[in-house]
Amino acid sequence: MNAWNETLSIFALGGVYEIGKNMYGIQYGDEIVLIDCGSKFPDESYLGIDLIIPDISYLLENQEKVRALIVTHGHEDHIGGIPYFLRQLNVPVYGTRLTLGLIELKLKEHNLLHQSTLISIDRDSTISFGSLTISFFQTNHSIPDCLGVVFETKAGAIVHTGDFKFDLTPVHKQSPDLHRMAEIGQKGVLALLSESTNAERPGFTPSEKHVGDRLLEAFSKAHQKIFVSTFASNVYRLQQVIDAVEATNRKLALLGRSMVNVVRIASEQGYLHIPEGMLVEIEEVGELDPARVAILCTGSQGEPMAALSRLSTSGYRHVKVERGDTVILSSSPIPGNERNVARIVDNLFIMGANVIYGSGTGMHVSGHGFQEELKLMLTLMKPQYFIPIHGEYRMLHQHRQLAESVGVDFESIFIINNGDVVDIQDGVAVQERKIPAGNTLVDGLGIGDVGNGILRDRKHLSEDGILVIVVTRSKTDGKILSGPDLISRGFIHAPESEGLLEEATRLASEVITNLQEANVSQWNRLKQGMRESIGKFVYAKTKRRPMILPIIMDV
Repeated sequence: MNAWNETLSIFALGGVYEIGKNMYGIQYGDEIVLIDCGSKFPDESYLGIDLIIPDISYLLENQEKVRALIVTHGHEDHIGGIPYFLRQLNVPVYGTRLTLGLIELKLKEHNLLHQSTLISIDRDSTISFGSLTISFFQTNHSIPDCLGVVFETKAGAIVHTGDFKFDLTPVHKQSPDLHRMAEIGQKGVLALLSESTNAERPGFTPSEKHVGDRLLEAFSKAHQKIFVSTFASNVYRLQQVIDAVEATNRKLALLGRSMVNVVRIASEQGYLHIPEGMLVEIEEVGELDPARVAILCTGSQGEPMAALSRLSTSGYRHVKVERGDTVILSSSPIPGNERNVARIVDNLFIMGANVIYGSGTGMHVSGHGFQEELKLMLTLMKPQYFIPIHGEYRMLHQHRQLAESVGVDFESIFIINNGDVVDIQDGVAVQERKIPAGNTLVDGLGIGDVGNGILRDRKHLSEDGILVIVVTRSKTDGKILSGPDLISRGFIHAPESEGLLEEATRLASEVITNLQEANVSQWNRLKQGMRESIGKFVYAKTKRRPMILPIIMDV
């Protein structure tokens, strides 16, 4: 075995310096195994973009070495990129039953299910690829069937925690496997990759059971319809809503495609228990007594097309929020979504609803461990090297300080960015090289075909509009047959600015005439001349810089 084959490498393709699109890799010799393949939704700077997924160019360059994708759990930031990944690199996908059920749903939508290999695992599974042996341990989070992953190699063990908390009174009886974690730590952990989402928050995460008590209290006080909005994938929360619906003798309707799909899959697999006769179709709600109805819907993050947003603008035909109804937001806004959520809450109050929202209501607890739980994981694993993951830089930095507080040496902690590689050879870890990494943008059916140039153009158009100059000339002698005609969109209102457009038209005509007299007939030179002259003129008159788009047609 040569020196390269003895090197154990850990790399990130997503999930550090950011929240979302998690993807990590372990490479040992000629074996690469990946952990998670998530997506994240774009902020307002990504105009027109539907989804952001990891850049997998490094994996495509080394596709003969990629053995598998292991998925720790079924949240979007861990499974959302899988259909796009498998379209380019079809490798086996390993996950628990619920996780695979949610992945199957995505693959069906993309017509990829029949050509994909999905393999079910649980906490007792062991799989091997060459010199890599992989085992698992149970954690708990806000969705069932969450696993941590252990990579055992001759160089040592690498542990990836996945998302976790230590909820000792879990709703679904899936307790964190403390004994197994302690056993892994006792055997020795070379490097630990642990999530950092709540590294800034002191103490312990409250138990999910607390939310159930508050939901039941709110349901008992409500006198008309109740709307509950939460993440569709928060199966534990869904069960507690169902329990409150049953306790108050209501019927339950589902609103939102992802909510309907998750409830169906989780029910079929035994993770949700819905009493017979409780579910009704949304079309039936108007025929029922409002005091005996509850609606479980998507949109707790303020997504414009999700159910709650449409309810807040009376966008549904079969059900409306009416004065006296109760609306419960059982979630906390992801950073960046606060404005959208606030707008929806305002609209609901204007409609006369009783809106229960915010961190002080007890309607939400995090699925991610707070500082004491992160320290407990570090103490159980006792790693030689530590790599904080899943978080923005301030969270990773705080997690590093927590690791130091429990005895991990500062020099043994690596805060890596996407594309960074930690190489471990002969027990010594170094971070000296990078691999290609970044964002791949999904726009409609296009994957990766929208880059920075197109985003700049979209931003330009959104800020200053466009001015189109159309000229038709003779193909035989180059004489102008018609035009130039100017068309303004998003720049100025044409009827109110006829004088400006007429001046710009005369200027464009002069530019063309002058260039033709100078024997310049090439399209690109004519277009460049018009673009520069009209651009300077328009800025001098309006202090705006619209996109100038000359179109020359030869007939």
